[in-house]
Amino acid sequence: MATLFDTRRYLSNFDAARTGHVFTDVLVIGSGVAGARAALEAAHYADVTLISKRTMEDTTTRWAQGGVAAVTAEVDSPARHREDTLGVGCGLNHPAAVELTVREGPTEIQRLLDWGLRFDESADGFALTREGGHKMPRVLHAYGDATGRALTDTLVRKLRAEPRIRGFEDCFVIDLLTTDEGCVGAVTYHEKYGHQLVWAKTTILAGGGCGRLYRETTNPELATGDAVAMAYRAGTRLRDLEMIQFHPTTLYIAGSSRALISEAVRGEGAWLVDRNGQRFMTAFHPDGELAPRDVVSRAIAITLAQTQATSVFLDVRHIPKKDFVKRFPYITESCAEFGIDVSRDLIPVRPAAHYMIGGIVTDLGARTTVPRLYACGECTSTGLHGANRLASNSLLEGLVFGRIAGETAGRAAAAQPAPAGPTALHSATPPSPKTRLDLADVGLSLRSLMWRNVGIERHGDRLQETVEIIEFWTRFVLDKVFDTPEGWEVQNMLTVGRLIAGSALRREESRGAHFRSDYPGTNDQAPPQHMDLRRSSDGPVFEPTAVGSAS
Repeated sequence: MATLFDTRRYLSNFDAARTGHVFTDVLVIGSGVAGARAALEAAHYADVTLISKRTMEDTTTRWAQGGVAAVTAEVDSPARHREDTLGVGCGLNHPAAVELTVREGPTEIQRLLDWGLRFDESADGFALTREGGHKMPRVLHAYGDATGRALTDTLVRKLRAEPRIRGFEDCFVIDLLTTDEGCVGAVTYHEKYGHQLVWAKTTILAGGGCGRLYRETTNPELATGDAVAMAYRAGTRLRDLEMIQFHPTTLYIAGSSRALISEAVRGEGAWLVDRNGQRFMTAFHPDGELAPRDVVSRAIAITLAQTQATSVFLDVRHIPKKDFVKRFPYITESCAEFGIDVSRDLIPVRPAAHYMIGGIVTDLGARTTVPRLYACGECTSTGLHGANRLASNSLLEGLVFGRIAGETAGRAAAAQPAPAGPTALHSATPPSPKTRLDLADVGLSLRSLMWRNVGIERHGDRLQETVEIIEFWTRFVLDKVFDTPEGWEVQNMLTVGRLIAGSALRREESRGAHFRSDYPGTNDQAPPQHMDLRRSSDGPVFEPTAVGSAS
């Protein structure tokens, strides 16, 4: 049965004959690591318009603490990095995507060095850290635990210096524009300029993840799943949306927002202990605190239930304080704000939603299933991560596939004529006769619902309940035409929440980041399968697909 998820093509009303127009060769949506890298590469071939939801600097990338995983040490190799990535991916990785990423990683690191980024060093070269799932120390970091900030500053400096890149900041992309030719641009809104149609020969979607769908998250407020929602409305194929990665350790202070405590802290020797001061991770995995993230998150959840506690603790007291402060200045400062002395006190932590592993299906050239539309970064499913992302592979993916997307889309734009421009495109949703729900309340309720029913542990009954609750809210929210980003964000969050819950309901097994208490084992009776989905007039179509099949 069709619902508003499927009958609503555009979230805003517009008429191409009466709306302002912007023309460009390549449109890049999102200025995080993937979008920035894509824009810089595309500018070698064509003129680029880069749209940022906030400022260019204000992205999820800036929040990254751990670092970039890449092979830079002689004792390491791309083959080992490949093996570790496949090892935590639980059968859903695409080996070709993994091979491509680990092979090109060192080149991207060298490019960042050429652009002025300085990674932390030791007496032997780069100061490399080992994180969960890695068998070798290969994670590069900058300014201790401020890698994301250093990377963002480097990329934005290059963006602002590139004459072929025009940046639109504080601009909300509402929807992708599509015709029979494929994607031809986007509908945007700016507080000063209002609605505008941006026409592009090619479009690159790099809008990030959806962590704000969950009550407990490491993500900033801007991570509301906009890219995946607009891609779904435009008809792209999506994949494995049920695979949401929960970071095991965020600083837990009741009443405060969650602050990430980097996995690198455990890589430097921190222990996880329960409320009684007892280490517990070795009972769950031979790698202890450096087990894959899905294992550590579930182990913490089980320990919290067993001990009836609100948090477990990181113990770093055995690490010399001067070394810890030098390596993790931001984390030390964050703890000190709440009276926690890392040399004397335990650090209270618990898991939180962190990373969207699934997303928009792309091939190795960053092409989606919609012509002229490309995608890269957290909003995509490239095949690199499988069912569980290896620590610090996300920035690496953004750099590698950002470059690929920029080159592919840039070359395509340079080879084709300018977009036709204004057509008969328009959207006219009539006024809704239904009552208007409080948007802020719906958003908060959705986040609580997702955390409770679609979090670290899931069950079929609760997932079905989640789908039904979201569809009820949809009747009173997706039927409305809003004129502010706050309204569009809630509509996008409802859309993506519905799709995540639906995908989780249909994967009747536990694999990687997806754990079903009613199906606690992995289905080894059949080859691993992706959970693909696409939009239809009768509702979302969920299609189990063999791993390695064409998108």
